[in-house]
Amino acid sequence: MARRPWHRPEPRRSRTRAEPRRAGNGAEPHPAGKGAGQEDAPRRALRPLADRRTRHRLAADAALLVLAAAFAVPLAWLVLASLDADAGLRVAVPSPPTADHFAAVLDPEITYRPMLNSLLLCGGATALTLGCAALAAYPLSRFPSRLNRPYLLTVLFTTCLPVTAIMVPVYGIFVQVELIDTLHGTALFLAAAQLPFAIWLMKNFMDGVPTVLEEAARTDGASGRQTLVRIVLPLMGPGLAVVAIYSFIMMWGNFFVPFMLLLTPEQLPASVSIFTFFGNHGAVAYGQLAAFSILYSTPVVLLYATIAGRLGGGFAFGGAVKG
Repeated sequence: MARRPWHRPEPRRSRTRAEPRRAGNGAEPHPAGKGAGQEDAPRRALRPLADRRTRHRLAADAALLVLAAAFAVPLAWLVLASLDADAGLRVAVPSPPTADHFAAVLDPEITYRPMLNSLLLCGGATALTLGCAALAAYPLSRFPSRLNRPYLLTVLFTTCLPVTAIMVPVYGIFVQVELIDTLHGTALFLAAAQLPFAIWLMKNFMDGVPTVLEEAARTDGASGRQTLVRIVLPLMGPGLAVVAIYSFIMMWGNFFVPFMLLLTPEQLPASVSIFTFFGNHGAVAYGQLAAFSILYSTPVVLLYATIAGRLGGGFAFGGAVKG
């Protein structure tokens, strides 16, 4: 009996996890099976959250557009009405544009003298505010004490008092000391009213100046006044610019204080003389009012444009402090 030839059996290949199980007919399983459904479940769960965020973003954008329109429409009316011969409350492009309203308000009695009074009044009050605020903020910043914070909070609280509540006693005091109807007396009161918040701002900016620079200056024989004038104030130039712009703008738009303390028409600032464009029985010269408003806002815009470069520059220590 013949023996059969021996053949080595082939090893049985084990099925790994990565190898998909074939169906009974040998076809590959559909990719959208149980695993794919489990992978798409988190995406379906995050889809409502993404839609909700989109709706919130659209609502915020719509609110910002409405807010921007609330500021842009009055400015557009101001420019268009100043060039419209028949200016009214409507916002319309003038046809044709005219400069007659600017020619009418460019008069020494209407514009030039009130603008000069405003510059003298607000400029002097701003300079006085900066000087007094620097002298008051320096010891608060450089000499810590338990009374510093209560004092600053008390000073800041005085800014919350309405000016109308103190104008009657102030008017009586000004009459007694003969400061009524004077530009320097009105500038003094404006500076005093703006001083509390200016001290608060100046102290915060002064805290950012390193004390080691002052110590080095005192080692070289500098006095306290020289240290403040030559070291601290030049380094906090952006802070001085912020305080100056804020104080000037707040004084420039103040109507009630000059209206109460100045009696002579020749000394009235532009913030008070602007009401001459409102006539009797509700008659308003809208075109001249818009033209005068543009001229009235020009000094503030120029002041900000001049100092804006320093506002973004930060404190220029310039490597003066080395570790």
